[in-house]
Amino acid sequence: MNNIPMKSSSPISSTDLNNLNNTTGTAVESNNITNINLPKTQAYKQQNNQVGNTQYAAATNQVCNMQHAAATNQVGNMQHAAAAGQTAHVMPDNRFQLNQSQNGMSHSNQTNCSTEAKPLPQLKKPVQKGQKVILDESGKITKLKVCLGWNVKNPECDIDVSAFMLGKNSKVIGDEWFVFYGQTESPDKSLNFTPQDNIDRQYISIDFSKLNKDTAKIVFVLTINEAFAKHLNFSMVYDAYIRILDFNSGNELISFKMTDYYQNVISMMIGELYLHNGSWKFNAIGNGVAKDLNGLCGLYGVNVE
Repeated sequence: MNNIPMKSSSPISSTDLNNLNNTTGTAVESNNITNINLPKTQAYKQQNNQVGNTQYAAATNQVCNMQHAAATNQVGNMQHAAAAGQTAHVMPDNRFQLNQSQNGMSHSNQTNCSTEAKPLPQLKKPVQKGQKVILDESGKITKLKVCLGWNVKNPECDIDVSAFMLGKNSKVIGDEWFVFYGQTESPDKSLNFTPQDNIDRQYISIDFSKLNKDTAKIVFVLTINEAFAKHLNFSMVYDAYIRILDFNSGNELISFKMTDYYQNVISMMIGELYLHNGSWKFNAIGNGVAKDLNGLCGLYGVNVE
């Protein structure tokens, strides 16, 4: 197929477009048609009574709006991208987008067999829903292992873990500042997501020595993958828990097992770490929302394309 070069500095004439329509197997390069809708092309519009008629579409082998395709260079929304195994990326205009995973990992091979029942580990220092406790009285612990687990009643329930790094306004400090199966490391390398663990389902390590100083809160969320499409909800889940360990010693600092599982919820904020008077505390939340990963991004201020 031949490409007809066009200068973006001047409009395309109706003669050029008519020639294009009569040329079989010829395509317009999408990055050269930015001026196709300028006033001088009105003759072509009037002649065909539309922009992008069937002849033009056939000649260019494009059905979509070519200007939009050139600008976004992607197909599909965030949910489709996540299901296909893609990773987060921020475009130059700071909109959050998803690109094909560069590490070769997808949703299917980053999440372990979450439908197979696993025994509940011993929770040595449990707290109740709504409790807020200091994470480390000594203040000497600098690295944590945040472990999460669950079991499901419905084998269709495939649960994902995510952690959002929020500022004092309860919004992400930047569009890339959260981790999940498609983006396993935070920009400051303080948070690292691990999709499989022998005892727990998944865990996230936190290194406070690397943590961005603008981070005031880290929220941990469990989300049922494709819940809307498959009509799934958290009433189909049980034994969901979070336990926080000293990364170096493996000693448990705090744990929380959820008690409430709602039919109208597909994402559960199981708990959060937050900075209070210079000390990190844990809040056992155990409440959720009817939002998928895309909806969570919107809730926490990620500017999604």
